[in-house]
Amino acid sequence: MGNKYDEIIVEIQSRLDDKRLKAGGKLPSIRRFAKEFNCSINTVMKAYSELEKAHLIYSVPKSGYFAVGTDMPKKQKPMIIDFVSAGPDKSKMPYRDYQHCMNQAIELYKEEMFQYSHPLGLPSLRQQLSAQLQDLQVFAPPERIAVVSGSQQALDLLVSLPFPNNKNGICVEQPTHFSFIDSITSRGLKPIGIEVNQKGIDLNYLEKVFRERNIKFFYTVSRFQNPTGCSYSNQEKKDMVDLAQKYDVYIVEDDYMGDLDTRKKAHPMFAYDSSGRVIYTKSFSKVLLPGLRLGLAVLPEALMKSFTQAKFAADVHTPVLTQGALEIYLSSGMFKAHIEKLRRQYKKKGSILKKAYLEHLPPNTSFTGGDSGFYSTVVLPGRMKAKHLVKHLQKKNVFVQDAAPMYLPEYLKENRIRLSVSQVEDRKIAVGVKKIGDGIRALAHSYL
Repeated sequence: MGNKYDEIIVEIQSRLDDKRLKAGGKLPSIRRFAKEFNCSINTVMKAYSELEKAHLIYSVPKSGYFAVGTDMPKKQKPMIIDFVSAGPDKSKMPYRDYQHCMNQAIELYKEEMFQYSHPLGLPSLRQQLSAQLQDLQVFAPPERIAVVSGSQQALDLLVSLPFPNNKNGICVEQPTHFSFIDSITSRGLKPIGIEVNQKGIDLNYLEKVFRERNIKFFYTVSRFQNPTGCSYSNQEKKDMVDLAQKYDVYIVEDDYMGDLDTRKKAHPMFAYDSSGRVIYTKSFSKVLLPGLRLGLAVLPEALMKSFTQAKFAADVHTPVLTQGALEIYLSSGMFKAHIEKLRRQYKKKGSILKKAYLEHLPPNTSFTGGDSGFYSTVVLPGRMKAKHLVKHLQKKNVFVQDAAPMYLPEYLKENRIRLSVSQVEDRKIAVGVKKIGDGIRALAHSYL
């Protein structure tokens, strides 16, 4: 519950802060927020209860929850630093440009919107994606590309589909994002983990798993992994592809952060695959508008038929209007210009974060990642538990995430917190990290 609970609290506080939710304004219903955050009604109720205790909202029986009014001048409001939210910086999103593309798409695709489209996406968009992917060293013909309703849909379908190797085990990095773990376990499967950290991955152990555990596919985020923020070297990528070929294992490479990589010679695993073992997936959620729910999968010929059938059964096809708008946005050159700006912005944020770590974290604390500005973990000292630090920092208006739900039980680490600075103002990053360092020092006494 903890992660969604924190996210709901942060979101409401953010809406109060920037006046999207004014004094006396009604909050979203509990059912609506439960659906929006993909969590239980009980989680939303507990989050609202916490906000009510903090006198930020109040409830009216049979009417709902409302924002509390305040006459406190803006400059006196406490500074809230949200290291939990890992979406794109709202202030840097191309709303007007994309709105223009949407308007154009309505005119260009007005006929297509009155009929069913191809399950794998508009042919013209797939053609455009084929050209755009070449910038990432992914060379794939349009007919091998599937447009999906967010990369999570592609992952869900791949978990369910039978593969040509007739295996059923799924190997995942440890840690990895909990939504994919849930996708596997909800189907009655038990994921098999392999640990990753700042030093990379144990290739000898990965080979042992591939050799002995009947692995259908290995799921990996090869660049700026969630939650560690780590990336593999090109050599590690080549070695993993070689192992997959040797032991008849597929690799599902989730490269949703690839657009933000500033290293010119850093290629995806797909670029090293000559046998059709790597399935490449990508989302536009981190670099455009998450609500668009658009992604893609590059599939081997052997999976095209079954994936097409599964995609049709799931939603017939991804909405034509959003596909059309993305095609226009890509073909106009606006996407390329937007990405170049984002790379500079997030690289700067990552540099500020790592500098703040070195200045403010205690010597017995370590960290991973941070290069992209999106994901990083802090390893707490000794027996200190992340959940205790999370609660301590909430009282200081600093919100961080306990990384424990991102681990399988046999790999559980209770002394990791995940940070993202993607939505944190540059001036607040060092302030927040200092409070984290102070919190670690304050709690350390209770573990003596």
